[in-house]
Amino acid sequence: MAKTYDDLLAKVAACPVKKVAVACAQDDAVLEAVKAAKERNIADAILVGDEQKIKTIASVLKMHIEDFEIIDVKDTYEAALTAVKLVHDGKADMYMKGLIDTKSFLKSVLDKEVGLRTDKTLSHVCVFDIEGIDRLLFLSDVAFIPYPDLETKANIIRNTVEIAQACGVDNPKVAPLAAVEVVNPKMACTVEAEELTKMNEAGDIKGCIVDGPLSLDLAIEPQAAFHKGTTDRKIVGDADILLFPDIQAGNITYKSLVHTAPCKNGNILTGTKAPVILTSRSDEFEAKVNSIALGAVVAEALNNK
Repeated sequence: MAKTYDDLLAKVAACPVKKVAVACAQDDAVLEAVKAAKERNIADAILVGDEQKIKTIASVLKMHIEDFEIIDVKDTYEAALTAVKLVHDGKADMYMKGLIDTKSFLKSVLDKEVGLRTDKTLSHVCVFDIEGIDRLLFLSDVAFIPYPDLETKANIIRNTVEIAQACGVDNPKVAPLAAVEVVNPKMACTVEAEELTKMNEAGDIKGCIVDGPLSLDLAIEPQAAFHKGTTDRKIVGDADILLFPDIQAGNITYKSLVHTAPCKNGNILTGTKAPVILTSRSDEFEAKVNSIALGAVVAEALNNK
């Protein structure tokens, strides 16, 4: 079971090298991450976009561009369609966003002819390796679905469980979070957390243990559970997956961790036929590299299904 990003990198090293197709690769931050991923033997890349701009940036980065396949497509959306088709056709294992707006990138993901759409809900998973916590934490959804209803939350759990299992967490513990750990009819997220727990107990959500509602401290801190007298819960400070009630809570938690805590993180869009790496220009360099590594681990798990 991977407990740190070092463990994830070890899993990647034990697998055949994966290939990432980059849409509109003429982006210095993305090319820097792709360069590092190749140097660390995490993944190879096919760079789709404006070839001259790609080569100019690569020169500045001292990148051995001759080691990469480049497909010259200058139109932004056509480049995205070309890149996603490589994954759709099995010529690459994962799909990564370059210098293209998120709306157009997602449009290519969902393209009926060459995209990666399935009948699953699309959701975003962020995987954190936080100093002082003895396991990886899987956070969802912090960036994609604003206000999930009950069924969408169930689908987010299903998607996130698949990512956790790909990382070696066979039966992850899922904490639907709220401000309190008891059901309050005036707080809809606590009612839905209880419903999700019942769905898990009835077998409608499989491959995990769901216990909610839980406050964040009870989900991740065993001592908090001891002090509050909740050690009879299924989760006693040992949650693997944190399910947020909405994007506000998730995004604030995500940014609080990134900007104040000693941690590593990577992000992936799931519910697709293959891993989709949707990073922001504001993401740190290592987060982009970690996201590629995470995508490689998930791609290997999908190949072995």
